[in-house]
Amino acid sequence: MELVRSHILCCTGTGCSSSNSLAIIEEFERCLKANGLEKEAKIVKTGCHGLCAKGPIVVVYPEGAFYTHVTVEDVEEIVTEHILKGRIVKRLLFNDHPDEAAAQALNETDFFKKQYRIVLRNCGVINPEDIDEYIGVDGYAALGKVLTEMTPQQVIDEIKASGLRGRGGAGFSTGLKWQFAANSVNDVKYVCCNADEGDPGAFMDRSVLEGDPHAVIEAMAIAGYAIGAHQGYIYVRAEYPIAVERLKIAIAQAKEYGLLGKNIFDSGFDFDLEIRLGSGAFVCGEETALMVSIEGKRGEPRNRPPYPAVKGLFGKPTILNNVETLASITWIINHGAEEYAKLGTEKSKGTKVFALGGKINNTGLVEIPMGTTLREVVEEIGGGVPNGKKFKAAQLGGPSGACIPASLIDTEIDYDNLTAIGAMMGSGGLIVVDEDTCMVDIAKFFLQFTVDESCGKCSPCRIGIRRMYEIMEKITGGTGTMEDLELLEELCYHLKNNALCALGQTAPNPVLSTLRFFKDEYIAHVVDKRCPAGVCKNLVSYSIDPDKCKGCTACARVCPAGAITGSVKQPHKIDPAKCIKCGSCIEKCKFGAISKG
Repeated sequence: MELVRSHILCCTGTGCSSSNSLAIIEEFERCLKANGLEKEAKIVKTGCHGLCAKGPIVVVYPEGAFYTHVTVEDVEEIVTEHILKGRIVKRLLFNDHPDEAAAQALNETDFFKKQYRIVLRNCGVINPEDIDEYIGVDGYAALGKVLTEMTPQQVIDEIKASGLRGRGGAGFSTGLKWQFAANSVNDVKYVCCNADEGDPGAFMDRSVLEGDPHAVIEAMAIAGYAIGAHQGYIYVRAEYPIAVERLKIAIAQAKEYGLLGKNIFDSGFDFDLEIRLGSGAFVCGEETALMVSIEGKRGEPRNRPPYPAVKGLFGKPTILNNVETLASITWIINHGAEEYAKLGTEKSKGTKVFALGGKINNTGLVEIPMGTTLREVVEEIGGGVPNGKKFKAAQLGGPSGACIPASLIDTEIDYDNLTAIGAMMGSGGLIVVDEDTCMVDIAKFFLQFTVDESCGKCSPCRIGIRRMYEIMEKITGGTGTMEDLELLEELCYHLKNNALCALGQTAPNPVLSTLRFFKDEYIAHVVDKRCPAGVCKNLVSYSIDPDKCKGCTACARVCPAGAITGSVKQPHKIDPAKCIKCGSCIEKCKFGAISKG
């Protein structure tokens, strides 16, 4: 075993890789060699640490120095000062981090202290391309335990007792799903993993696969043993090249170690895995559409019943779990269902991972116990809204989710509380919006997404969503009427009650939630022909206050439409007929003389 004095952990997830982390690693290799330290320090390529807003991230152990916004130019200083001389480079430390940079203290920062990492426990800690590092953190111990000490029914009972619910959006009991498939009598059964992750702004599954792929592989083998399946498929979108490559490496390593394939742990149990690439169709997040796609057909949902546990992939009993659900399985087996059930609320056990984005200071991945309030996520973990703006709402659950207003910021995040306010957990995208956001425009954005992503198989979805989008176009364009609002709401409920699959049934959620909590903005668009947030261009007009205008001509010089006229040192005017409402003039004016309304 290689013994070294320092470990340098460099994030190579998609976010940090796009910010040049691979070049940073190359520079570390060069500097270590130049200083004769290549045998005293080991570089570890890890997955995402979660704090994406501060990347690229480098962590140096044993001190636990958490360096953020690292550049290639910073590497030499880290090597010569920290690695060589033992002096931490304080200017690069996480800004909420104590000077001494103890790893334990890092867990006491606002971003990390309220998190509880189960799904993300190994992300940013181990090299995802080295199976030995995974084994070193109890990897494959759970699989060994179930194959040598537990019956399939005992495994299912343990998952039931944990209270784990599917993290893909619906929140159905994972143990019950496995039980239904186990009860189905058939010589051939399948285990599928949904890693398609189509919600805008969501990257939870991608990060787990990039940072801890063996956790998913091990869990799928456990699921196969529990229901009597010997073949699994991981359905992952082709736009995740790093995740796909690391899955391939992990599967090959598991086969080499005898942890996939024939007679695993000399138990007589066989299980193998294959990867299937998706082309990014949002509808393939629906379980039957995903299975149809694996079969090589156009991804369209099937009528249910029969449910996949009875007749799924290739007509055989099948279970489908998403990445986050599977990543919880091995922890439950290793630590016990009782320990897992201690986390969360009465009916929502464990933790939930969110991709935190939008108008928030600390964008990234967070994993919190169920029951944590939205306020804690936004103000403490997320660091609040930037630029002194006010929190307006949180869009939770992507195109299938809803907008939670500031008045409900103390809502505890779990399945039942969110359902009670007309929202839903979704797969875990959490987008924060501030006071400058138009909620009508937000709802229109998600409708446009579902119009594009509808498979078109059923007419309520194919026609209904497009009709709703057309009404939203009228409203944001200044030609909407109160009758349009009534028709819009009617269409929402018609679609929820008649669409074939969850894509169509949940597509109205962003509209219904904004109608419920931000009705005044719809009224302003329709009655006053005004967008309160100043976002919808057709409802915005620009004007210059003659008392504030100094006649500097800066606005006229940047106007691409030639809509601003006036003499030097004289108040200027905007011709509304020519104005294209691009906002360039407001950005350029130093005197606050230009306003929109």
